[in-house]
Amino acid sequence: MTIHATLCFILHDNKVLLLKKSPGLFGAGKWNAPGGKLQPKETAEHCATREVYEETELEAQKLRKIGTLAFFKYNKREDPDWIAHVFLTYEFHGTIKESKEGILRWYPIDEPPFEEMWEDDRYWYEHAVEGRSFRGEFYFSRRFRETSRSQDRASLARLTIKETS
Repeated sequence: MTIHATLCFILHDNKVLLLKKSPGLFGAGKWNAPGGKLQPKETAEHCATREVYEETELEAQKLRKIGTLAFFKYNKREDPDWIAHVFLTYEFHGTIKESKEGILRWYPIDEPPFEEMWEDDRYWYEHAVEGRSFRGEFYFSRRFRETSRSQDRASLARLTIKETS
């Protein structure tokens, strides 16, 4: 069964807010935008707003859906294991406060910590922070630790990232 989740890129003063997941959590040690799994009957936008608040204590407003990412593992090509609905906002209220989910940091938009992010992020991150609509499909091996080695990684990303209108 496909797991649906969200990511919400919060931009302010030419910086992006990222969260480094705590040990023991899925994605531990990786920087990513705040977000998480949809609850039953919850919309993706509501989930993104809720997860931003739970992880940062910020009240995100005027979210705009900019992308969809499908993740497959073990070279599976049919139903994705995860679908991430990606949002962007420039508007929020409150002061950031870290949670059990991990530590928070504002990074310059053009200097994300790619070496400590999911491997696929480098292929679509620019689309997200520039607000360009996109759809991506990524194929991972070994429990989402790295993209499949069955093809050259750069070719795999070029073939699967599609800008949408």
